[in-house]
Amino acid sequence: MLRRRALVAATAAVAVGALGLAGLSGVASADPQGATAPAADRLSPGLLEAMQRDLGLGADEAKARIADEYRAAAVARGLEKSLGADFAGARVSGPEAVLTVATTDRADVAEITAAGARAEVVGHSLDRLDAAKAALDAVALKKAPKDVPSWYVDVRTNRLVVNAARTAAADRLLDAAGVSRALVRVVHSTEQPRTYADLRGGDAYYMNGSGRCSIGFPVKRGTQNGFVSAGHCGTPGVTTSGVNQQAQGSFQGSTFPGRDYSWVAVNANWTPRALVNGYGNGDVTVAGSTQAVVGSSVCRSGSTTGWHCGTIQQHDTSVTYQEGTVSGVTRTNVCAEPGDSGGSFISGSQAQGVTSGGSGNCSQGGTTYYQPINPALSAYGLTLVTSGTPTDPPTGPPTGEPGGAWAVGTTYAAGAVVTYGGASYRCLQGHQAQAGWTPPDVPALWQRI
Repeated sequence: MLRRRALVAATAAVAVGALGLAGLSGVASADPQGATAPAADRLSPGLLEAMQRDLGLGADEAKARIADEYRAAAVARGLEKSLGADFAGARVSGPEAVLTVATTDRADVAEITAAGARAEVVGHSLDRLDAAKAALDAVALKKAPKDVPSWYVDVRTNRLVVNAARTAAADRLLDAAGVSRALVRVVHSTEQPRTYADLRGGDAYYMNGSGRCSIGFPVKRGTQNGFVSAGHCGTPGVTTSGVNQQAQGSFQGSTFPGRDYSWVAVNANWTPRALVNGYGNGDVTVAGSTQAVVGSSVCRSGSTTGWHCGTIQQHDTSVTYQEGTVSGVTRTNVCAEPGDSGGSFISGSQAQGVTSGGSGNCSQGGTTYYQPINPALSAYGLTLVTSGTPTDPPTGPPTGEPGGAWAVGTTYAAGAVVTYGGASYRCLQGHQAQAGWTPPDVPALWQRI
């Protein structure tokens, strides 16, 4: 757990504000960029029950873990910005969500420790490992590698891990990409990942009257309502019917392989809600889409298996399905089965992504990958429907003074005002800013005022 006293002391070191709070019950904890941690009395009973079942936690432990993981994410974001090129990744571990931040420069240890995290000095920066993985992705997108089911940057071991059925198959991929073996750990794997399309967030929908997937998250594009799901569930023009088998809408955009996201526009009979289906245990409210740290708890809702929870293993993973390679997905130990594809992954109240595919099942366990939500929103100019954003984009004068210049890595809440290029913009939905998402270029996230 991030010690609350240490977190308060960390305000000057990483500019993440006073994140300490005296207990979670009934109190929301805000990070300085405006994102708000969920109050204990607003957490879904269904999500907490699934965490207790799948993670072996008590009710109070589940609530505390969500709060601790949220605080860890805020501190990790601040340190990533301040450490710059030295940053080598962050992760949480254990039921108390102990945060470890890695660096390539021993001189950074004092700053990391002052922020309330455990420091680890390693040999490779995250930028260097990400560049090596990107080289593998470029080769795989031209031709999916045989006998290499997945690869990812593992911040725990500070290596690019390549899972392969045969070492020779991994060697061929590394040679083709020109990646140094010093950065790589090859792991024997018998996984055979598949998508789960065989057959509110988490609700079922049907494609062209046959086949079933699950809704990821309700969204809006201007005044058009819809939802995001997996790309492999359908192609543009494919019609959908809802869980009640009534006409629903059609796919407007879809990407697969390469990435695995899509969006469906719905007719006027369907109203978007900031909810994920709790399958009999209370729906979960969606408050934003801030990315959780590796090691954080994450839960999934799908129309075949309902609620299941686990932890985030690695971000930015590449996985090879029969249809081709998909990059940029997140690897988890949450189980899933056919029909769960496209369904919601959520951490606390923060949307994480939509179910892509994996291996195993919910009887014996397995590995499941999700497509992160924020790239999908950006790709199609969509606005996530959340409890903290109006149903329609706000109009009229700004509600407050500009909160400073827009910056990559900052988490913005709906209603936050920033400056960019001499103009002011209001945030339309909570998100973590990423390179290329400048306010003029992403009208789904920002409105000029």
